[in-house]
Amino acid sequence: MAVESKPPKPGVIAASLTDVGRQRSNNEDSYLYWEPESHDDFLRKGRLAVIADGMGGYEGGQEASRLAVETVRSVYDNFFGGDPQGALLEAFESAHHNIQRFASEHSQFYGMGTTCTALSIVNRQLHFAHIGDSRLYLIRARSISRLTRDHSYVGRLVESGIVRSEDAESHPQRHILTAALGSGSGVTPHIPEHPFPLEDGDILLLCTDGLWGVVGDTDLARVSQDNAPAEACQKLVDLALERGGPDNITVLVLRVSA
Repeated sequence: MAVESKPPKPGVIAASLTDVGRQRSNNEDSYLYWEPESHDDFLRKGRLAVIADGMGGYEGGQEASRLAVETVRSVYDNFFGGDPQGALLEAFESAHHNIQRFASEHSQFYGMGTTCTALSIVNRQLHFAHIGDSRLYLIRARSISRLTRDHSYVGRLVESGIVRSEDAESHPQRHILTAALGSGSGVTPHIPEHPFPLEDGDILLLCTDGLWGVVGDTDLARVSQDNAPAEACQKLVDLALERGGPDNITVLVLRVSA
């Protein structure tokens, strides 16, 4: 287990870490942080971060999350419309079909799918697309807010007022997804209504449910703000392991700097 801390172009400090956890034998999470190499491409496309948590058996989940991350990165990189949000939507659509095509060609992977949360930052404007129950948080001025909405059975219960939000994360059916890449005939990601302007000191935290399921918002915010991104990733994974590590744990931390 080694923290990946990339020295990105000025403006963001980024780090990431994954761990299989204490109760799984394989890691079905995939992730990346990416920047274009050329200066002109960087000005146009900005930065991209993606996280995915696969499902569908021992190897199916691994393949689904890998396909999602690789497809999102490829489509986003090759999208020349000047619309980051549109690029993310096209990337999700392509990933959805790629996963379904792979499953149809490999019958042992029938039913494979994955969560996926992807963000891009272009000119300090945040764009994102999301499906499933991995999460994107914004930490600003000692407060934390979740920018994504869980596509889960319990998430629907919360939205309908049947289950209180404070009870949702300990609900026994909280891991039942209602949407995922590769599942169903189509895909409708959660996206923001408008690009979100970022400020100096903002922290973006992407994580799978192996982290947020055992580490609450207060600890996520505290650790992320009190440590550099690489140290924050390590300490957050350590916290999840100390609390049982029941699932794969993956986290990306991006701190906006001057």
